[in-house]
Amino acid sequence: MKNKLKIERARHNLTQAALAEKAKVSRQTINAIESGKYVPSTVLALRLSAIFELPVNALFELEEEDWE
Repeated sequence: MKNKLKIERARHNLTQAALAEKAKVSRQTINAIESGKYVPSTVLALRLSAIFELPVNALFELEEEDWE
């Protein structure tokens, strides 16, 4: 799954730690999502979309292998 979390975080001038605090997760979780090592839960994806005021599919996008 691709994500634009790092791009949106930079656009909003947020550090990983600041975003983590807003999303109520650890900085390591934000880092893992940004690096593609962790797929967030539905609840966390919805929290992140609310923080950035974007639809979930503007932040996260399925890749071909996600359909297999």
